[in-house]
Amino acid sequence: MKHDIWDLIPPRSQCHPVGCKWVFRVKRKPDSSIDRFKARLVAKGYNQHPGLDYKETSNPVVKLAIIKIIITIAVLNG
Repeated sequence: MKHDIWDLIPPRSQCHPVGCKWVFRVKRKPDSSIDRFKARLVAKGYNQHPGLDYKETSNPVVKLAIIKIIITIAVLNG
């Protein structure tokens, strides 16, 4: 927040935030050796209620430039 990368907005009183979780996968080559590791942040959509908060989801998207800036700041600060 110090670098003004995002804005933290408090939820409305009638809003029920949808949780999320990380899903990790190991992608393998045809010979069963490890090709790469993948991670996804997925929403727990089963917490939504039709008519209440069913169409009000947002997907957090991070630009590569922001990740590079954060890593650079972390390296500079040890």
